[in-house]
Amino acid sequence: MIPLFSSEQIRAADKFAINQLKIPSIVLMENAARSILMHLKNRFDLHGKNICVICGKGNNGGDGLALARHLLFEGASITIFLMSNYQNLSEDSKVNYDIIYSLLQYYPKSKLLEFNNKKMLSHIGKTDIIIDAIFGTGITGEIGEPYKTVISYANNLKSTRVSIDIPSGLNSDSGYSNFSFKSDLTISLAELKKGLFINDGKYYSGKVEKGSIGIGDEFFGKLDVSEYLVEPEDILAGIPKRKVNDNKYSAGKVLIIAGSKQFTGAPVLTAKSAIKSGSGAVVLACPQSIQTIIKKKIIEPTILPYDDEGKGFLCAASLDVLKPKIKWADSIVIGPGLGRDEETLKTVLAITRLAGKKKIIIDADAIYAFTNKKFENSNIIFTPHQKEFSDLIGIPLDELKKDLLTHGKKFTKSTKSFLVLKGAPTLTFNPKGEVFINTTGNPGMAKFGVGDVLSGILGSFISTSTNIEHSIISAVYLHSLAADLLKIKKHELTYTATDITENLHNAIKFVTNSIL
Repeated sequence: MIPLFSSEQIRAADKFAINQLKIPSIVLMENAARSILMHLKNRFDLHGKNICVICGKGNNGGDGLALARHLLFEGASITIFLMSNYQNLSEDSKVNYDIIYSLLQYYPKSKLLEFNNKKMLSHIGKTDIIIDAIFGTGITGEIGEPYKTVISYANNLKSTRVSIDIPSGLNSDSGYSNFSFKSDLTISLAELKKGLFINDGKYYSGKVEKGSIGIGDEFFGKLDVSEYLVEPEDILAGIPKRKVNDNKYSAGKVLIIAGSKQFTGAPVLTAKSAIKSGSGAVVLACPQSIQTIIKKKIIEPTILPYDDEGKGFLCAASLDVLKPKIKWADSIVIGPGLGRDEETLKTVLAITRLAGKKKIIIDADAIYAFTNKKFENSNIIFTPHQKEFSDLIGIPLDELKKDLLTHGKKFTKSTKSFLVLKGAPTLTFNPKGEVFINTTGNPGMAKFGVGDVLSGILGSFISTSTNIEHSIISAVYLHSLAADLLKIKKHELTYTATDITENLHNAIKFVTNSIL
């Protein structure tokens, strides 16, 4: 796991360096500039490149001014776009301004410009690389003018775009932004910031690399963190292990309660993925009125038709058939294609009460049974996408997006449950409020049925697990890795949820062969 840090912790590191280590702030700025330069040299031949550095008035802009000096020494032609007048610069920025201003007399192909009208934007368009040094981690509100005009212009150019510390406009804690600099590369100074990897951060940050301010790692090693990036090495612990004397019942008994007359595909996708991910015994329970359709689509699991009184959905009459299998199962998946009839949702709650301490995946329509309900159960795993989660906790989707982490943590801490918040990326919250950020997946997964496949994998992995958290993290990672491996031979527009299921074996083999 790679720990991620908050803006408050990064500011504390600056204070530690200045007050405890006695490193002057101007030295920290110089260390940052040299570190950024190293990352750029690792990626680009800087000699002869036309580079535009857009600098704000704060220390992020000061980092940019210091970097511009080093880029001059590497043989690049530099255009510095200053988004402030000299008087409003931070003190350390003024020092670096004075230095670069004096140097430029010896570099006639480079220039320092104070932005004051839109006609000047043409200078940005003539560059190979654009460096964003406008705002640092301190920005919390919306971007105003003239910054928005400059950033919008830069975002529409073919130039390579690089952000210092964080893309300007992105909240470094929540990853939320309604408008930001769109980077190809972000060099996060001191440590990796959580907002770079979640929500809008994944879109705006591009490739993220860690830069240095010259204080080492010891300070950060002592800090409490609750957000982590998942690494391949973390996945082995959650992959089910078979014993030599296992049989089909000891290899995991999964009960899937899914489907309705409106949705007959979702239960099939869930059952197939449960089988393909290792469960020895999978029972798919569905309304009696749709069993013929289901049986035509799948043969491996046992089909358990329950009484639906001809309604085509789960209802109170269904419980008589389900009770023995609820007792039998090691894990239960409930929700894919279930529908949201009021009687169905009441029956979902009855099933969770009957299940007691059984491990349960609550997915899709079943999630709505828990809206405005108070409960505590550490064996329940909710798997909503963002809209389903906003409905579950009763807030507008726009409000949720502004702070996914806070709302997710609040939910799991109060309910003692697990939350798999599906998205790009998928976030797993445990009952302690820790968050595990998945690092696999691609836009080709944005299709109907992909979430149903994940539910089946989750149900399979937790069925024999003694550590639900490990199983969830592994299932989420492998589900998305299967999609990533498909991209080797298929375009992301063309593969389906079924393709992901069929490629799951390659994902598991890829991880086990790479790590072991």
